[in-house]
Amino acid sequence: MATHKSALKRVKQSEKKRQRNKAAMSAMKTLIKKVHTSMEGKDPKVASEHLKTATAYIDKIADKKIIHKNKASRLVSRLTAKVNRASK
Repeated sequence: MATHKSALKRVKQSEKKRQRNKAAMSAMKTLIKKVHTSMEGKDPKVASEHLKTATAYIDKIADKKIIHKNKASRLVSRLTAKVNRASK
């Protein structure tokens, strides 16, 4: 365990950041699952609405550097392609 005051502070900060990142990743996964389940419902409007919110959230956490920008781009691209295929 850390003994210096600055090291103790860094441990606290790291834990806060880990919890925040974990929550953001969990929310992202939930939004992606909503897109997938709405595609099964055969309603393209609902799927496109869920896609819009998921895309916005993915871009938001990529801006905060929780996930890499290329991963965000890849996720958005794949989701969009799946929704487009399902709506045709």
